[in-house]
Amino acid sequence: MSNLTDMEIFARVVSSGSMSAAGREMSLSPAVVSKRIRRLEEKLGTRLLQRTTRQIAMTEAGQGFYERVVAILASVEEAESFVSRGSAKARGNLRVAVPTSFGRLHIAPHLGRFLSENPDLSVNLDLSDDFVDIVGDGYDLAVRIAELSDSSLVARRLAPVHRILCASPEYLDRYGVPESIEDLAANHVTIAATSQDPWRLAGPNGIETVRTQAPLKTNSNEVVRECLLAGVGIALRSTWDIGPELHEGKLQILLPQYRASKDVGLYAVYPSRQFLPAKVRVFIDYLAALYGSSPYWDAGLDDWLRLPSRAQAG
Repeated sequence: MSNLTDMEIFARVVSSGSMSAAGREMSLSPAVVSKRIRRLEEKLGTRLLQRTTRQIAMTEAGQGFYERVVAILASVEEAESFVSRGSAKARGNLRVAVPTSFGRLHIAPHLGRFLSENPDLSVNLDLSDDFVDIVGDGYDLAVRIAELSDSSLVARRLAPVHRILCASPEYLDRYGVPESIEDLAANHVTIAATSQDPWRLAGPNGIETVRTQAPLKTNSNEVVRECLLAGVGIALRSTWDIGPELHEGKLQILLPQYRASKDVGLYAVYPSRQFLPAKVRVFIDYLAALYGSSPYWDAGLDDWLRLPSRAQAG
């Protein structure tokens, strides 16, 4: 049977991307890390990592071994947590993947209080708009804004997500207010990140598809947001992203009877396990309490959200 510490070292090397980084995390020299990896490979009778002067990469056997090692280490941590559950304190390092803009606006500002409430816990927060491989990349959980389909992962809904059509007053002064979806599609500049084109809008006649058209192509939602505020065109944005600008009049809601799918939500997603580590549980509970079914970013938009067909005042 392989040494559990060697398995942990292997997992750290994969998650950190190098032996030197793994050594720093575990207070071991790169030479010791390399020796322990070689010992593990010799014991298993197979190569787990391909090493070059610049990087390391998992072999096919290494990938399968890593996925199982992550599950084993999580089970060990849960067993330890179960024994010490009387204190109910989360501890260790929590690796979380979150969408870039959402993480910057609605997770980072609240991390200070979370860490002060959980002094034995540290957080490694990775911002990415890609759907990461939670198990393969060694994450404890990911926060996703999506319409989730069947998956081997477990998901907990944290909050609703409302995506609405909007534009700046400057744009509307130049081009006018679209009066229908047909008018929007034929006569207006519509901007979206490439991953969100075309738009699928739920309206009075069911789902309608609008392919965006603008003199701009980008893979960045933050670029789309800045262009929206600069008056470049009309965009479909989440209220969590533009709430302050709506309140301040920097953006106006258009065609409020149309929204993105109501099935899109904010979720915490984590590997399917019989036991949930305390560090994961407390973070998910913290976010769920922070956002809830009526998240703070929707404050003041209740009429719009309850009555999507209502014409905009003013």
